[in-house]
Amino acid sequence: MVVLLHGEERHLAEIKARGIVEDWRRELVSDFGYEPMDAGGLTAGRLQDAILQAPFLDPYRVVWVRGVAGAKAEGLAPALVEVPPTTRLVITVAGRLGPGNKLVKAVTAAGGRAEESPRLKGRALTDWVARRADELGLPRTVVGPLTRVTHPDAGVMDSELHKLAAYQASGSKLTPEVVIELLAGGREDEIFKLTDNLLPHPTAQAWTVARNLYRSGIQPTSVAYRMARHLALVLEVRARQERGESLAFMQAEMSEHSFVVQKAYDAAKDVDSNRLEAGLRAIRDYEWEVKSGQVDAELGLDVLLTRL
Repeated sequence: MVVLLHGEERHLAEIKARGIVEDWRRELVSDFGYEPMDAGGLTAGRLQDAILQAPFLDPYRVVWVRGVAGAKAEGLAPALVEVPPTTRLVITVAGRLGPGNKLVKAVTAAGGRAEESPRLKGRALTDWVARRADELGLPRTVVGPLTRVTHPDAGVMDSELHKLAAYQASGSKLTPEVVIELLAGGREDEIFKLTDNLLPHPTAQAWTVARNLYRSGIQPTSVAYRMARHLALVLEVRARQERGESLAFMQAEMSEHSFVVQKAYDAAKDVDSNRLEAGLRAIRDYEWEVKSGQVDAELGLDVLLTRL
């Protein structure tokens, strides 16, 4: 009941870990039996305390350590000297570990297994994207454009697929033109730059990036859609913060990539829920005004940033 997942394809390791944890948690009867742990600042002593802790109401405890840096993995090995039968442990490591790594040896000595997630390339990556598209109810026609214009990383690909699924769920049609616009391809860094400069108030850089995006061919309403997705995510994270959830717990529970959740977590500290909800309403009004022909899409986007 000890599993170590490592490899260059960190996103796949996290998906596998989430599946294992979900299976284990089905038999838990309380929240006390589940402990997600953030790798940042984690020591072998703290991990050992979590491993040795006896279950309270549950038949066993589930401990999930996420995102351990490859260079720090060996430092956690002493924590696994003793793993009681009442503890089930999953550790994900960002990077590949060799068979001689101390943590790999410690997992094996504890009767567990170490599994590598190698980088997906070529046909293997395309097949994986196609399976994920099927799972999300997306047409196979999105696979080609996605693999052509998006960085060949499973985490990035999965995030883009969820974005397309959310757009489709809104009732809009995924035409080839819309797919290209939503993917943004090599402009993904600019999208992140825009959202980074959006809260708590849009900076001058936000206007510059937004204009560059729609002047490069992306529809202004698509830019607004990405802004709305970001505000909605930050709003959800803000609500979770108010409930006392830790960053590690959110990253374990939410479907978004852990890096995206981290960015939203940082942004949520500086803005309240009322402002986020007002921003979402403003974007909704902008979209309606554009579609009803009341305002010019590009000029309206500039005004929208002012309202935010």
